[in-house]
Amino acid sequence: MNRRSLLWALVAACSVSMSTVAMAADKPSKVLFVTQSKGFTHGSVRRPSENLAPAEVALIQLGEQTGLFEVHCTQECDADFTKENLQNYDIVAFYTTGNLPIAEADLDYFFKEWLPAKGHGVLGFHSAGDTYHNYEPYWDMMGGTFIGHPWGAGSKIVLSNHEPTNPLVASFGAEFPYQDEIYMYRHWQPEKCRVLLSLDYAKSPTGSAVNVQHGYHVPVCWIKNYGEGKVYFNNLGHREETWTNKPFLDSITQAVKWMRGEIEVDATPNPKVSAEQEAKAQADFVAGGFKKKE
Repeated sequence: MNRRSLLWALVAACSVSMSTVAMAADKPSKVLFVTQSKGFTHGSVRRPSENLAPAEVALIQLGEQTGLFEVHCTQECDADFTKENLQNYDIVAFYTTGNLPIAEADLDYFFKEWLPAKGHGVLGFHSAGDTYHNYEPYWDMMGGTFIGHPWGAGSKIVLSNHEPTNPLVASFGAEFPYQDEIYMYRHWQPEKCRVLLSLDYAKSPTGSAVNVQHGYHVPVCWIKNYGEGKVYFNNLGHREETWTNKPFLDSITQAVKWMRGEIEVDATPNPKVSAEQEAKAQADFVAGGFKKKE
């Protein structure tokens, strides 16, 4: 093959590749929404009779309204979270608790191949951080493990937005006053995460003792790359009303667009922001007279 022919062959190959990507982007992504609870069952994922739970209904409707994704909900991981069935999905969303009934071989496939090698996506909501406490591959992927919620469901809190122009959190504005249950975490790894939203202690009073054994900083929303895969976590979602909140739903929409490759978002870890938030949170904790959990 001469040089001219080789050039045209390369152009044709690139055209086919780009066309394939474009066609994939034109199709709705398939989402497996896992809402099984093996610990506390939140109202947002509690199914009344034979109906779907509020979070399930909300995510299905969001997919339909945006045209970006189609959702299959499951509370039977042993049947649906399998290597064979995962082939049907582009994104897995978790709103779960406890140790889920997933076979070890299927977990291995998920963490070693499906997410990091195939470039799929993971959405984690609220108690996804209260799942698999002692299974390192899970908490290493998700980014944190629940240790308590001194800011309960009735707490009025304020979130600080570290990147107000980032499409994933632009809907929250520079500050986001809200009412929801906010977790504290262990296994938070700033060197692996890009934190986007954090709790503002100074504007979020609580009468409960705060567990600062693993740090004062309370991250609320973050993203990370996981091999070729993408992970988005948002602590919000305890209250059923949150699943009708436009800024929250807009954030999920943009996260899906990011996972589909429709928008570019920098997921480079920002440990400096976490360090700054740790220092600020500690100072606000002392100044605000918060009680430390012994």
